[in-house]
Amino acid sequence: MPIYLKDLSVGDSARVVGFNAGCKAYRKKLLAMGLTPGVEFTVTRFAPMGDPIQIRIRGFSMSLRRYEADALTVEKN
Repeated sequence: MPIYLKDLSVGDSARVVGFNAGCKAYRKKLLAMGLTPGVEFTVTRFAPMGDPIQIRIRGFSMSLRRYEADALTVEKN
């Protein structure tokens, strides 16, 4: 069942399932950063106010703003 990145907790692992239809502006940017369907990642940190979100993906850390993260649909491992 697809969920959003903001619904995960620190330490959770998930897999990118796809992109929300209403967020086409960030789709290309996220694809270029390596967030392709099927890639697995781990949530490492949330900022105190919840923005940005830091994930560990393909051996490096990446921070995403909440509106960018809302473009992703994920599936928890």
